[in-house]
Amino acid sequence: MLAYTYVSKGDFRLMEKPEPVLRDGKDAIVRVELASICTSDLHIKHGAVPRAVPGITVGHEMVGTVETVGSEVTKVKPGDRVAVNVETFCGTCFFCKRGYVNNCTDPDGGWALGCRIDGGQAEYVRVPHADQGLTVIPEGVSFEQALFVGDVLATGFWAVRISEIRPEDTVLILGAGPTGICTLLCARLKDPKKLIVCEKDQDRLAFVREHYPEVTAVTPEELPETVKRFCPNGGADVVLEVAGAKGTFEMAWKYARPNAVVTIVALYEEDQVLPLPQMYGKNLTFRTGGVDGCDCEEILSLIAEGRLDTLPLITHTYPLDQIEAAYELFENKKDRVMKVAVRCQPEER
Repeated sequence: MLAYTYVSKGDFRLMEKPEPVLRDGKDAIVRVELASICTSDLHIKHGAVPRAVPGITVGHEMVGTVETVGSEVTKVKPGDRVAVNVETFCGTCFFCKRGYVNNCTDPDGGWALGCRIDGGQAEYVRVPHADQGLTVIPEGVSFEQALFVGDVLATGFWAVRISEIRPEDTVLILGAGPTGICTLLCARLKDPKKLIVCEKDQDRLAFVREHYPEVTAVTPEELPETVKRFCPNGGADVVLEVAGAKGTFEMAWKYARPNAVVTIVALYEEDQVLPLPQMYGKNLTFRTGGVDGCDCEEILSLIAEGRLDTLPLITHTYPLDQIEAAYELFENKKDRVMKVAVRCQPEER
């Protein structure tokens, strides 16, 4: 089968590999119908994910059809259409029982797919702990609608959940890339008083203004005056930092009011500085860490109900044998790209 492979820092290649097989009774083999490219894949390519294993197939954002299951799998069966969770988790360890599935202590726990074990930018993928890592897609929900459930949409949902947004809050989201948009979509479910999105890219600002006209979308240069206008208590009640760009960590705490919640969603490629003397007295609560992607069933229900819609994010679609062109487009933000869907099955299937 074709599989896009992490060879070494800066070197991804489309290669022929054997189809995966069951290794454990808890495994499932999924025929990947659609995959997507994530910024985290680029972090691997740039060498910013030390735990990534050279030789693995990349990709952790995918949907498909269950091909075979191990003897201990009970929640999915061959033929089921499924969303694949970005994380694999056992469901029984200390952290899993408390919903902290990103910290699962199983050897394959946490972010393993496309990082430490073969992922889904391929025709087939083996999913360990399939009962936890696969969620059946409801009837009437397409693969395209469900594509981001297991990763980028789960990230936005998790970030909003831990931010504890209230109806009276003004919420500031830094970054309007795909994760920022998914965070925005999930924040809208909380019906806050005001939503502000800050983004330097004009195409992404235009995307927000076109699809979510009730949201105030501004550039970094416009942000100080915007915060002054809408935030009478010295800053936003909740800030979600989703950009991970130079200076955005500092912006996150500076534009938060005293006693606000600041949630760090972004994955940085460099260390960030926490200047405690400057922050003293703001009494901020920081929430940070990898996504705990254990809400996929609820997210799919919201999609089925029409309350979440990520279809506008899919701006380009490529076949698997052209994935290098898809990466070039995504990494360089060409042609107003937001997310690229990759069709992983040959056309003759």
